[in-house]
Amino acid sequence: MENNCLNCNHPITENFCSNCGQKKYKRIDRKYLIDEIQYLAVHTNKGFFYSLKNVARNPGKTAKKFIEGDRVNHYKPILLAFVLSGISAFLSFKVIKYGTIMEQYMQQVYGSEINRAMPWMHDSMAFLTTYSAATMLLLIPLASLVTALAFRKWGENYYEHVIMNTYILIYYTILSIVIFFPITYLLKDASPTVFMTFTMFTAFLPFPFIMVMFYKGFYTEKSIGDIILRVLLALGIGLLIYFILIFSITISMIINNPEMFMPKKP
Repeated sequence: MENNCLNCNHPITENFCSNCGQKKYKRIDRKYLIDEIQYLAVHTNKGFFYSLKNVARNPGKTAKKFIEGDRVNHYKPILLAFVLSGISAFLSFKVIKYGTIMEQYMQQVYGSEINRAMPWMHDSMAFLTTYSAATMLLLIPLASLVTALAFRKWGENYYEHVIMNTYILIYYTILSIVIFFPITYLLKDASPTVFMTFTMFTAFLPFPFIMVMFYKGFYTEKSIGDIILRVLLALGIGLLIYFILIFSITISMIINNPEMFMPKKP
């Protein structure tokens, strides 16, 4: 049996190399495969479901423990967010069928000419609705810049805010999968307007409350009043950026499709 690591040639005295972390050599046989399957099952249960349970109970406390170094039992937060985003996208696209309902809604509100004048609008709106969790995941770097500015005197750096915002998204996605999606599924045969109203309601309204709850769990020594003020500041900065983007997109649409904004001739 080899006594040196086959990856870095460092002497191995335990089951793992102390230099690079590779497992001690073991021939692949039936016992090896059984051990690997058992490790995968235990690791998944201990990491994935352990993290889900803790985030569902107290996302702020879970994030604080992870940032402060208690990480061995936790599933990596960014990976967990990716997994949950994939589950969310599958439910949205295959089960609830957001894309079909979005097409009906766009035609009901804007008429059939919307697809001729701006064929990309339906696809863009359907993508953002179906892959809302994934879209939010891509926006975490920008959201972290906003929260780092709003909470800049409270000690955490930008990269720690990335992890904090990832946990906020994880909690939101758990709520969506467990609570919002079942209600949305029941509404999928209702009118497109009712469906989209509920979708927009659940997409944005819970966030201020989730943020206050998260930061209270993270900054336990801070008063609820101070936390609410910081959250409002972060939301204000975020809304300012949002309106700037919307204004820029509207101007671009007017320049590229002026006929859509002109009154129709009788």
